[in-house]
Amino acid sequence: MNLIENKTVAEVVAENIKTAHVFKKHGIDFCCGGGITIEKACERKALDYEILKNELLQVDDAPKAYDYNSWNLDFLIDHIINIHHTYVEESIPLILQYSNRVAEVHGHHYTEVVKINQLFTEVANELAAHLKKEELVLFPYIKKLLKLKSEGAQLETPSFGTVKNPIHMMEEEHESAGDIFKTIADLTNNYTPPESACNTFRALYAKLEEFEQDLHQHIHLENNILHTKAKQLELSFL
Repeated sequence: MNLIENKTVAEVVAENIKTAHVFKKHGIDFCCGGGITIEKACERKALDYEILKNELLQVDDAPKAYDYNSWNLDFLIDHIINIHHTYVEESIPLILQYSNRVAEVHGHHYTEVVKINQLFTEVANELAAHLKKEELVLFPYIKKLLKLKSEGAQLETPSFGTVKNPIHMMEEEHESAGDIFKTIADLTNNYTPPESACNTFRALYAKLEEFEQDLHQHIHLENNILHTKAKQLELSFL
């Protein structure tokens, strides 16, 4: 993104819609009240200009590529929680604010945004429960397997029988979330807002696309690496 000095909030958002999420996080109106400079917006909100500036300039930083398959399972679990679970928990309230507003203001003309709002609310509720089941049941059990293995101790059969059972449930829920996002992608024309869309409308579609991309990576790490290795680890006790 080009330098932001002397640009208004609206100009920065028009240049890169991803910056809308930074402004929203800090309570800065980028839509109707976006005609003020970044510095003036910081003054009004008592924000540190340099901190906000750095956040805006980093919105396009590409994530690093890692060899996840080589990681220890306990480290991979911590990564999933700290990166992907945290992302979901932080993004859901923001997207709900966007989707509720867009459905309220534009739903009479763009009827698809009403359905999008309903679908995202549904998947947000599903994911909130899903993450807790992973953090309270599945992930601790996998870490327990690792600990027992390192100690050469015996494994007692858990209440759910085998790790395959919670894994099966988690993967069914992954599929459900993925299906909902396929529908959202269709309704948004692959996250392409109408030409006349306001900044909040555009920010909603951009954030939904980002959320889906993160969800795909999140599910890949669990289904294709963590779950596969956890089942192999449990079998090693037999």
